[in-house]
Amino acid sequence: MGAITVRLASKADAPAVYDLVVELARAREAMEKVVSSAADIERDGFGENPAFEALIAEIDGRPVGLCLFFGSYSTWRGQRGLYVQDLIVADTARSLGVGQRLLAEAAALAQSRGAGYLRLSVDDDNVSAQRFYRRAGLKHSTSELIYVLDDNNFIELAEAAKELAGGSGA
Repeated sequence: MGAITVRLASKADAPAVYDLVVELARAREAMEKVVSSAADIERDGFGENPAFEALIAEIDGRPVGLCLFFGSYSTWRGQRGLYVQDLIVADTARSLGVGQRLLAEAAALAQSRGAGYLRLSVDDDNVSAQRFYRRAGLKHSTSELIYVLDDNNFIELAEAAKELAGGSGA
């Protein structure tokens, strides 16, 4: 195998980004959770107001890894950070150092932009990813819990803003 190269993803990489997301979902037996499309990735990552950036790892010009991330900020630290949404390595490239390289490149990019920390979450049943993150130096934060508001609950809360604003005399 050739050398691992890592670069920032461009609009032309949207299909490869999507393919890697689908590969992860298949491996995790979670295809039912993927409702996005390559067009969504292209629109939201490479349009006028990008919601994320991504690093692509390649071997011999073929995408084998992805680190999709966006900026964050800690008011307690008074510091910029980086949130890694997805770190994906194709099955064919496991144990080659692709994941470590992507994580290191993301940290270096974040540091060059003034960030001082990196965060991510991992499914509680993804034990192999948890081991990888520990080996990479990440620590499990036992002081925090992740909460999610989505689907109808999200819509209801967003719509409640109109009702709450109307009821407050604002």
